[in-house]
Amino acid sequence: MNKNFFKDSLMVLPFILLFFSACSAKVAENTEDANNVKDQSITAEVLQTSLVNPVDNGKDVKVKIKTTLGDITILLYGETPLHQKNFIKLVNEKFYDGILFHRVIKDFMIQAGDPDSKTAAKGQMLGSGGPGYTIPAEFRTDLFHKKGALSAARTGDQMNPEKKSSGSQFYIVQGTKYNDMQLTQMDAQLEAQSYMPLIRKYLSENPEEMKKVQDKQNAGDQAGLQAIIDEITKRLKAEHPEIKPLKLSEKQKEIYKTIGGTPHLDGNYTVFGEVIEGLEVIDKIAAFATDASDRPVEDVKIISMELIDK
Repeated sequence: MNKNFFKDSLMVLPFILLFFSACSAKVAENTEDANNVKDQSITAEVLQTSLVNPVDNGKDVKVKIKTTLGDITILLYGETPLHQKNFIKLVNEKFYDGILFHRVIKDFMIQAGDPDSKTAAKGQMLGSGGPGYTIPAEFRTDLFHKKGALSAARTGDQMNPEKKSSGSQFYIVQGTKYNDMQLTQMDAQLEAQSYMPLIRKYLSENPEEMKKVQDKQNAGDQAGLQAIIDEITKRLKAEHPEIKPLKLSEKQKEIYKTIGGTPHLDGNYTVFGEVIEGLEVIDKIAAFATDASDRPVEDVKIISMELIDK
């Protein structure tokens, strides 16, 4: 897969290519390989009782990540308590000690959390390991994919419509900066994303419309394809006023222009923390040469993690 897919094609392809076709699965695969986890969500009660050092909901917690390229300090948000408690639980269990950053895509993100990576041979495909459970999504519009955001990986929408998070795999955003035109296009795509389940349903129930979409797509007629989807979306908007489309706030736009990030993942993957020290380490890791599976050709390891603020 082209590593520039996220940086380039999101801005130029009509949204139907991203959210209706198989490309929607590719978005998920670049934040977690198909993860062979049980369909089991961990609960807040289980997390609280399993913690060595429980924390109160609402309180942010700091964790230091020691890597072979330097230290990273992350802040775990109190506003996402399930993800925070789970991460603390794994840190206390030394789950992450010795794990690799097994997937790295420059100008996008660095990913870790696969326990199988601790003993992986050079070139071994990674990304399917985990603790055997998922975490319910905790989406918040005020927590988004700016540079340095800590987010939970997950499997794709088709097998995971509730967007549950991996029990252990996470990614840290490097991202890229966007201009006003790109952010305007992104707003349109995020709005369309809100209606995509209804668009899929409509097309599946109207084969003649589906054929029109497929014909335009096969012919590479992006303008024609966009016109069809725009018309369907307009109709669905009128029929479903209860839907509140996703939209980038002015604060988000300013941050994506000045700091950068990956706005196309907003509302799809749970953001549960951020880097507060060590962004330069993220850039170092993201700059590593990688193989065809986006694994660094030289191992980049998490030596240890520890809580530094209870």
